[in-house]
Amino acid sequence: MADLRFLRAAGAVCSLLLVAASCTSTPDFTPKPKGYNRIDLPPHTYRLLPSGHPYTFEYSRYAKILRDSSYLARPHWINVYYPSLQANVQITYSDLQGQPKLFNRMLEDARKLTSKHEIKATAIDESVLKTPHGMRVAVFELQGEVPSQFQFYTTDSTRHFFRGALYFRTATANDSLAPVIEYVKADVVHLLNTLKYQ
Repeated sequence: MADLRFLRAAGAVCSLLLVAASCTSTPDFTPKPKGYNRIDLPPHTYRLLPSGHPYTFEYSRYAKILRDSSYLARPHWINVYYPSLQANVQITYSDLQGQPKLFNRMLEDARKLTSKHEIKATAIDESVLKTPHGMRVAVFELQGEVPSQFQFYTTDSTRHFFRGALYFRTATANDSLAPVIEYVKADVVHLLNTLKYQ
C-alpha cells in the first residue's frame, strides 16, 4: 500500500514537472544572416610610376607594378597588382601611329572586351570621366558575378590608346568583395586623374 502511495506521489510530481516545463515560453529563434569577414583597408596613398613608359600616373603604395607576362603582351603592358587584396588592374597601351584603322580596331576591341561580360552582368553602367589634364575616359562599372568589375579606356584617337580592367584573383563572391572593389576603384580613378603621356 505504501509503495502504491509512493508511486502515485512520484507520478504526480513528474506530471507537475512536465506541466511546468511545457508552460515556460520558448524564445523565438531567428537565424542570423550570413556574415562576412571584416576587411581592414589602408588609407589611400600614392607614388609615381617609374619612368620607361610612354605614359605616367600615380598608383597605390600598396600595389606593385608587374610586367604583363601573357603571350599576347606588348611593350608597356603592365599590371598594377595588390598582393594583400589579390586585385589586379591590367593596363594595356598601344601607339596608334596616326592610323585611323588601328584606332578603330582598338576601340572595337575595348568595346568587345567589356561586352563579353554581358552574360553574367546584371548591369553595365557607362560614364565619361574628364581628367584634370583634359582627357576623356570611358568608364564601365559592371555589376553581378562578373570577373571584371571596372573597365576603362582613354585615347587621343591619333597616338595613344590606354585601356585597363580590374580583376580579382579569388573565387570570393563580388558582394563580399564590395568594399575592396570600391577601394581599388578609387585608386583607379586617381590613376586616371594623374595620367599623362610622355
